[in-house]
Amino acid sequence: MTNAQTFGFGTQIRKSPYFDATVRWGATAFSVYNHMYIPRDFGNPEQNFWNLINDAILCDVAVERQVEIAGPDAARFVQMLTPRDLSKLAVGQCKYVLITNADGGILNDPILLRLEENRFWLSLADSDILLWAQGVAVHSGMDVTIHEPDVSPLQLQGPKSGEVMRALFGETIMDLKYYWLRRVELDGIPLIVSRTGWSSELGYEIYLQDSAHGDVLWEKIMAAGRPFGLKPGHTSSIRRIEGGMLSYHADADITTNPYELGLDRLVHLDSGAEFIGKAALQRIKERGVSRRQVGLVIDGAPLSGPNTSFWAIHRDGAVIGKVTSAIHSPRLQQNIALAMVGVDHGAIGTQVMVETGAGLRSATVVDRPFHDPKKTLAAA
Repeated sequence: MTNAQTFGFGTQIRKSPYFDATVRWGATAFSVYNHMYIPRDFGNPEQNFWNLINDAILCDVAVERQVEIAGPDAARFVQMLTPRDLSKLAVGQCKYVLITNADGGILNDPILLRLEENRFWLSLADSDILLWAQGVAVHSGMDVTIHEPDVSPLQLQGPKSGEVMRALFGETIMDLKYYWLRRVELDGIPLIVSRTGWSSELGYEIYLQDSAHGDVLWEKIMAAGRPFGLKPGHTSSIRRIEGGMLSYHADADITTNPYELGLDRLVHLDSGAEFIGKAALQRIKERGVSRRQVGLVIDGAPLSGPNTSFWAIHRDGAVIGKVTSAIHSPRLQQNIALAMVGVDHGAIGTQVMVETGAGLRSATVVDRPFHDPKKTLAAA
């Protein structure tokens, strides 16, 4: 039986409009993200990686819920949520932003889309920013309306994703620039597409604006992609770690600040804008951080899969940090990891020991991202 009953899912966790399609196309395991089921396995994570980097994959990422902020004060309100300067954000443009609390801690790292002059979406990582934004708005004195619209994204990612998009939408879609969006229709289905994605490869996100069309949309995209080798897939831990991309709750959380992650470029203290956490981030910048994110290459046999707990990092007999995300990269033929360590232990070339679930392994601090550091593939 290939339906929801196979997995014994109840009603307390939401299913995406593409849920039945993903099961039909071979999804074998799911996890929960933003209170929704997300496919995590189509049989072989390494094959999924090769499909992504050689051809293209279609991923159900409806779990990237949208928070819509609209109204006369929408632009000012959105700026209050993030330390990134939005003064030059044009209608039709997207930006990667951080949402910070009063202590400078990171609550989410969404993509911000400016749909209209006074209408924005925050395309979320895994945390309840709808509740945060509505709470901030209560006493803000600003004229904004905040809700979760009926919007469910798909990610079409990989070097042949552009060819699939051309087959779906025609030649003009090839003019869409990196981190810009466009309204389109596909046989009457209302969509917004953007040149964004969580893969560090060339890719697009397709935002369905009416969940009733989910199954039909999935099938239309897969049919258009068949000549180009399009496969159903899931977001690739291998590729995102190669690209140094954050996974919220793993590589960052409410106790992590932007400076620890080397994301100073997303904090504009001198922009003149007021935002939540500005004073705290100013203090952190002035006094410096006590830890920072680094890359690691971990020695030994290929890791059997991603880490499912934080691995302690040792140096000179003391615990000096933790591995937050680790995986074996078949392309690089290395075990690679993102880690948080004390600043005194973060120099490139530093030798450490990692307490994996299967014993201690030696490791070396390296720069990250591990592959295509300038994102030339994604921006191609």
